[in-house]
Amino acid sequence: MMARILAVLKARNLEFVRDRSAMAWSLFIPFVLVFGLGLIFSRGDTDQFTVAVHDAATSGARAHPFFDTRFINFVTVTDLDEAVAKVGRHQFDLLIEPGDAMRYWINPDSPAGYIVERLLLQSDPNAQQQAVSGAAVRYVDWLLPGILGMNMMFGCLFGIGYVIVRYRKNGFLKRLRATPLRAFEFIAAQALSRLILTLGAVIFVFVAVKLILDIRMEGSYPALLLIAVLGGGAMISLSLTIASRIDSEELAGGLLNMLSFPMMLLSGVFFSLEGSPEWLQLLAQALPLTQMLVAARAVMLDGAGLADIALPLAILSGMTAVFLALSSVLFKWRFT
Repeated sequence: MMARILAVLKARNLEFVRDRSAMAWSLFIPFVLVFGLGLIFSRGDTDQFTVAVHDAATSGARAHPFFDTRFINFVTVTDLDEAVAKVGRHQFDLLIEPGDAMRYWINPDSPAGYIVERLLLQSDPNAQQQAVSGAAVRYVDWLLPGILGMNMMFGCLFGIGYVIVRYRKNGFLKRLRATPLRAFEFIAAQALSRLILTLGAVIFVFVAVKLILDIRMEGSYPALLLIAVLGGGAMISLSLTIASRIDSEELAGGLLNMLSFPMMLLSGVFFSLEGSPEWLQLLAQALPLTQMLVAARAVMLDGAGLADIALPLAILSGMTAVFLALSSVLFKWRFT
């Protein structure tokens, strides 16, 4: 028995080693993650507070002594109303508007805001306070869309792309080619099946958590469902594009991991990218999970309507159309 086990073990190891592309991905991806994340998220200091700065480009604004305070992350904002709303929800500890007479906005119920206000008044006793009211957004309220989105991402990427590669490798697709079924029809059926299964699982989890934790929901449930459908469609079509011509299951797994990990880390699943480098925020906007989470949180936390989230919905729809078209053109039936 042991001899048979060792023989199968040897054969499987040789199969993996001879698959140069899969072996390369397994060695390459850890280096990319370690060095990439180390470069992106390494900071000299650990910031304890977040202060939004409106119109920070004003001449001499950054010369104010308050900006020399350590352990404060100063975030530049351009939309004053949006920033004030975030102060009300305790997402910003303070909002300041530099000038000859500095103004600042604070939620009096924010413990962190109270401390930052004391620091500001020490450096500028004449700063003018603007009080903002609002209930804090619990971390679980903010986190739930991210967790559900991450669950959808893994289900959509691996639940269809990896399976199609296996179908191609074991000859199932080759047999399907002998039928009148066209590539687009096969892809559409696979995408619809995965979307239905993923949405069912996400809806079940959402309802259970909503009943147990009384999750905040300010907007429309149909709007939230539309976001899930479009977001799932975009990620499914992306997975189909990756799997359209790949023969190796290991390579498919490597490529799908290369897509899923950046989305999990850069799309705001566990933490906001407020205050991160601008180039990183621009990169995150190109990820379908980012667009889905931006729209979902706007609906759940801010009560946004369809008009308010039209841009993320349009981007998700465009991604779906482009990726589906590419996967239909690139799709191959045979294993070579």
